[in-house]
Amino acid sequence: MKATDVQQSTLASILIGNPGNKRTLGWQQALQAQGQPQALEVSYARLLHAIRAGETLPEVLDSMYKRSQYSVAVQNTANSMMSSQNVGSLTMPSPHIGSDDIRSQHVRSDSMSSSSPSMLTDDISACAMPSGSVWAANQPMMIRLDAPGENAAVERGLIALGAADNEHWQDDSLLPIAVPTRHERIAYTAARQLQGSYGRIWYPAQWFRGYCRLLSWLHQQVEQYVPQAWWLNAPSEIALMFDKRACSLHLHAAGIAVPSILSSTANQHTPIHSYAELRQQMEAQHVHRVFVKLFCGSAASGVIAYQYNPRTGAEIAMTTIGKERIHGETIFYNSGRLIRYTDAADIGQLVDWIAGEGMQVERWISKAALDGQVYDVRQLVCRNAAGHAVMRLSRTPITNLHLRNKRLLLDDAELPETLRHSISDTAQRALASFPGSFCAGMDVLVPANGRVPLIMDVNPFGDLLYHVQQDGMGTYEWELAHFLKQWRKEMTDVD
Repeated sequence: MKATDVQQSTLASILIGNPGNKRTLGWQQALQAQGQPQALEVSYARLLHAIRAGETLPEVLDSMYKRSQYSVAVQNTANSMMSSQNVGSLTMPSPHIGSDDIRSQHVRSDSMSSSSPSMLTDDISACAMPSGSVWAANQPMMIRLDAPGENAAVERGLIALGAADNEHWQDDSLLPIAVPTRHERIAYTAARQLQGSYGRIWYPAQWFRGYCRLLSWLHQQVEQYVPQAWWLNAPSEIALMFDKRACSLHLHAAGIAVPSILSSTANQHTPIHSYAELRQQMEAQHVHRVFVKLFCGSAASGVIAYQYNPRTGAEIAMTTIGKERIHGETIFYNSGRLIRYTDAADIGQLVDWIAGEGMQVERWISKAALDGQVYDVRQLVCRNAAGHAVMRLSRTPITNLHLRNKRLLLDDAELPETLRHSISDTAQRALASFPGSFCAGMDVLVPANGRVPLIMDVNPFGDLLYHVQQDGMGTYEWELAHFLKQWRKEMTDVD
């Protein structure tokens, strides 16, 4: 293919996420801004249904493509009718595809009640896609996996998929650390029937196992049926980034600075399994402050900033984890605000719960400060380019922005150029250790002692950043522009 043809070519794409939310809508807008066709949206709920039903990925794509074409045909017909006659108001189907609901969509107009019932159907059939059309799985395409959160049905489905008695798909090959939870796991049928409880943290280890199983199903299906596709981020590396324990070990092995892990042995990473063991190791190693983290939490969910006074024994734990006693059971939930615990029994209960699911314990490193507030940096990276960067400032040890902490663009902070370069360089080298991933959000810790920045977390879905531009583009469009540039270069080089 000639270079001029490549520059004008478009790339088909599949977007896996929860349709209709700000992430999927933002990515579709970025495609439009870059002159690319809209992605075929496939919901996590639809994939979970496919796994249960024994469908293949081509069958899923075919059905989603037909639904999308039908929706376009309905929209075009309605627009045509609106322009040619006064038909009153039309209630149009949702433009989003891939929802858990697989019912047919209909157009309704009260003003058409006296018309022939078949009139609208005939008009749609005339402009709908040809009979037997299928999703062209043999064409070059990009696959973007977006975050599975903010959907109760998907959460239930993933917990069920991770159940020990699930019979649909039990490939755990992408599970980074195959350590079973010490907590009782919920059975498949019971997980499918879980009732919504806002903020509650349901079976995180089992949820993660279920998500890794879904990722392994996707990986195998794409390898078998769509081998020419490019992953924006490979499923295996998304799973690795998600697991804080495995990710920390991976980065350390790649020579990337990360917070030191507090382990129950001096020379290797041996997990700490309880609050009592945590206190024992902290005292033995003369460590008085640590961050305790649920291994697969996000948005500060399952994070505890813990410290004790070696002289008085006084303890303080700051966390977003709330707990309540309901019907004789202690439940844990994400409160959305910081809670301060000082009672040893309460702290012990929190730590023991996290340890039972899977725990990462990191030495507390004092963060650099700006205007009396400590900060860290969310740095977006695409392959070899560092882009959008946002500082998160707080008067507490936990800086996440949803906790009403201060937000500041890195460009406005007037940090020394050498420090800014060190932040972006650290983030770029961290992403380079994931060769199958094109972009990620890096949480970069700048130590108060002036040493090199460290990577606290790697977020494969950490690109949802508001009100920040890079090269005149938002995060999604900037990522897409870089991906298309690389794709076109590779197409030209191959030809």
